[in-house]
Amino acid sequence: MKRKNNHKRRWMTIIVIAILLAFGTFFIIDKMNNEKTPPKEQEEEEERETATEPEPKEEELPEPEKPSNPEEPAPEEATEEPEFGKLVENPENIDVIVNKKRHLPENYVPEDLVPLTDVPTVLSNPEVNQLRKVAYEALKDLFEAAKEEGYELHARSGYRSYYTQASLYASYVENYGKDAADKYSAKPGQSEHQTGLSMDITCEAVNYRLDTIFGDTEEGKWVAENAHRYGFIIRYPKGKEEITGYAYEPWHIRYLGVDLAEKVYESGLTLEEYFQ
Repeated sequence: MKRKNNHKRRWMTIIVIAILLAFGTFFIIDKMNNEKTPPKEQEEEEERETATEPEPKEEELPEPEKPSNPEEPAPEEATEEPEFGKLVENPENIDVIVNKKRHLPENYVPEDLVPLTDVPTVLSNPEVNQLRKVAYEALKDLFEAAKEEGYELHARSGYRSYYTQASLYASYVENYGKDAADKYSAKPGQSEHQTGLSMDITCEAVNYRLDTIFGDTEEGKWVAENAHRYGFIIRYPKGKEEITGYAYEPWHIRYLGVDLAEKVYESGLTLEEYFQ
């Protein structure tokens, strides 16, 4: 009896061991299969990581920004013909008058433009960093005299072509409307900047921009009191808007030569009034 029980226990042990071996073998095979074949979520993640981003379609590309500085517009054809008054026949004259009633020829470009190589400038556009030679030499003297008095001036915008002015005027109209544009911006052909005899100046106190508070700065006051000694006048003075056609611009100086500039300054008149 004892021998039969031992024999039974031996067979039961063998069966248990066989079951354990079979279960272990199945577990190992299943684990190996799982390692070789990643789950669906892992496959999708790997696909996202290795996938290349498609090239954007042309219509999805961002549009270029418009110029931030109105003094540096991209030259283009005039969008509106100016209200033609009298055509200036002597645009090269130092005492030429250009305003809303007297316009320059579309193709007029001064022959003696020179770059502003020896004075501080603000803008990178090479076109506006030019003046006629005689005005540039006077501007250097003005800036040097100001510096000796402790004032540092910067040239911001000088010569502008007919087409640059057309773009600038159109930009003002688009952003502020025609009525406001006509107070602050000349139509193409009607801008003194096309003569190469005018310069917009500025200083650090107004963050090198064009602002009427320039007239209240120490630099602006010095310019107003001394510009005529070097051949310049403040072309658009305060209180003369109805005569000049433009708002007060303490930054806009116009070269006339020392003799004429001193006479206009002493008269207290605008250029239009002086030649009436």
